[in-house]
Amino acid sequence: MSQKRISGIQKKYLIYIMGLLLSALLLSSVGVWFYMGGNMTSVIVDKYEFMNEKMGMSLDNLYRKSDEVTAECITEEIVQKSLRAKGLGEGERNALSKYFAYVDLDYVAEYCYVDNKKNVYTKFYSKISYEDFRRSGFEELLSEEYSKTKWFWTEDTLFGTGEEALFIGRYVRSMDYAHEPGMLFFKMSRGFLESLTEQGESVTQGAAVGVVSSEGSFCMGRYPKDFEMSAGARKKIISLTKSQEAGVILDRCEVPGGILQAYRQKNSGMLVFTMAPDSVLYSGLNQILFVLAGIYLLVAAVAVGVSIYVSKIFTSPIQKISAAMESFDGKDFSHKIELQTNTELDNIGNSYNEMLRNIEKLLNEIKSQEKELRTSELNMLISQINPHFLYNTLDTIYMLARINGEETTMKMIQALSRYLRLSLSKGNDIVTVEDELENVKSYMEIQQIRNQNLFSYEIACKIDARERWILKLILQPLVENAIKYGFRDISEGGLIRIEVTEIAGKLTFYVYNNGTRMEQAVADKLNALKDVPVAEMKYCFPDKRHGYGVINIITRLRLKYGDDIRYQYQPEENGTTCMIQIPGNGEENDEL
Repeated sequence: MSQKRISGIQKKYLIYIMGLLLSALLLSSVGVWFYMGGNMTSVIVDKYEFMNEKMGMSLDNLYRKSDEVTAECITEEIVQKSLRAKGLGEGERNALSKYFAYVDLDYVAEYCYVDNKKNVYTKFYSKISYEDFRRSGFEELLSEEYSKTKWFWTEDTLFGTGEEALFIGRYVRSMDYAHEPGMLFFKMSRGFLESLTEQGESVTQGAAVGVVSSEGSFCMGRYPKDFEMSAGARKKIISLTKSQEAGVILDRCEVPGGILQAYRQKNSGMLVFTMAPDSVLYSGLNQILFVLAGIYLLVAAVAVGVSIYVSKIFTSPIQKISAAMESFDGKDFSHKIELQTNTELDNIGNSYNEMLRNIEKLLNEIKSQEKELRTSELNMLISQINPHFLYNTLDTIYMLARINGEETTMKMIQALSRYLRLSLSKGNDIVTVEDELENVKSYMEIQQIRNQNLFSYEIACKIDARERWILKLILQPLVENAIKYGFRDISEGGLIRIEVTEIAGKLTFYVYNNGTRMEQAVADKLNALKDVPVAEMKYCFPDKRHGYGVINIITRLRLKYGDDIRYQYQPEENGTTCMIQIPGNGEENDEL
């Protein structure tokens, strides 16, 4: 009898579910039908149309900037003097060659100025004679322009690279006398045109954007992955370069593979285009799928309600057990199951309650053991630091006592006393930021005595250091690494800068040194330690070079604060910066 009743409920459940799912499919089909008739494509194209116009305006600004810069070059006194009959002396010619290297125009790769006496001015390593300039054919490129800045995309026959590049040229005429003009050319790097896409990168993501010269050459392009421009689209873009119009000259034009927009810069004749590929246009189907998912969720909710209503008597105890198990997060053990069904389900509930009690007991034992283990590990790690530094310092004090006399020895002993007092911290693992900074300051004073004139230091604390707390002896190993490895190739002029600040509610420390730049490979290996299990970190640097102090710091931080820390070495142009960020406010009563 029981078996038949269960079979009947299952049959009805399946009938209801199938009916609801069929309804969901019908509603989904209707939703898709009406949604596709909307303006989904129009919204996407509007976005890229706006971005194309913005890029075109940026191209206008680039041309305007280049025109202003070349005009400033013409009016420069030493440039005008080079056009006069007397010309320039040797020193003035050298100064003029260097002048063009500092013009206010980004992405200048090379420059060449030819005055009206056939003197050529370039960067010191660009050995270009006047005959080289004549053979390059660049003189003819300005033949049609009298005083206007001209852009042209051509093969680099001037500097001999053979690559195609954008050149900016202009005649340089005397403002006081009727002389033959000079000619000025700037060779621009690819970043000049690529800068057009920097501000709109997030908006144009997924679209094909590019710049085409007035002669139809594709100067710059950024295309989505796996995108290949069709021959029809390319032909359409090239045909637009013949236009004499300026501004937006093409809007919402359907071409094979997508929809095209184009903007023509009036003075240079260059064309900026944005093409929204079909794959981007059809990405709106994700929104449709979202609508369908909502419909399915609604149907599922109704189906669950009907199922519960039909099988409530039999499924209620099972749902109660399931809900209790699903809500259990491994922390709260107070949610027990109380069943009185006089069935085997009561035994399941009692077994579950007994399981919770056993898990809670076992978890408490594990937490207790883990806390003891972490305390032991922290004490061991700290004990590895203090004796090592103490022996070195005492040895230094002994040598200074013999060589420098009482005054230097007293300074060393005072600094060492402060360091030991703050290092021990009465056995506490957590100290104030003020004490931690005082500790590392004492350490640096000792090192300054040991290594006279080797380095100076700066400390900038932008928080209330007396009210913020941190695991002790974090900064000292970083400074030790900076002195040992950063300053190994210098004998004076070193700088260590420590900054403490708060970023997004997190306590952040920066330690910078201007010594030898850390190799990127070493920095990457150190930064990757955050993903290495704590027990395995000590094997990452078998030779202990760079690794001893760093592994010590990261181990202690992860044991104290868990994996929610940030630790990063950043090699810079002049030195290396280490950043440490710990979560929360670093209160005194944080628990291990």
